[in-house]
Amino acid sequence: MSEETLLAFDFGLKKIGVALGNTLTAQARPLCILTPGTRDQRFSQVAALLEAWQPDRVVVGLPLTLDGGEQLASQHSRRFAHQLEGRFHVQVVLVDERGSSREAQQILGTNAPDDAMAAAVILQRYLDTL
Repeated sequence: MSEETLLAFDFGLKKIGVALGNTLTAQARPLCILTPGTRDQRFSQVAALLEAWQPDRVVVGLPLTLDGGEQLASQHSRRFAHQLEGRFHVQVVLVDERGSSREAQQILGTNAPDDAMAAAVILQRYLDTL
């Protein structure tokens, strides 16, 4: 498999955690936290990241209930994933994000904002399946 750059998003209506990784090192790292005020700001910030990193694929966390069911947040993440595909013509993969925020908090060991670390956890889960 050739090397691919991947961007991951831990989508939230107020904040979006972003992580970066690649298939060569199979490592993910937190990149930033977006805090767009409007939908237009959200997509201009995402566009800037896609332009800067030129990912081959994008991973979006899918928040499911503990028993694996869909919830309102799942619909928001699916919609965001579809918008990324439609607007930016990137391949998007949805990854189960259950427990990613708790895992991010454990890694950080603080109560600091964990959205970017949660995105890294989600991306690492995906890389581990390749």
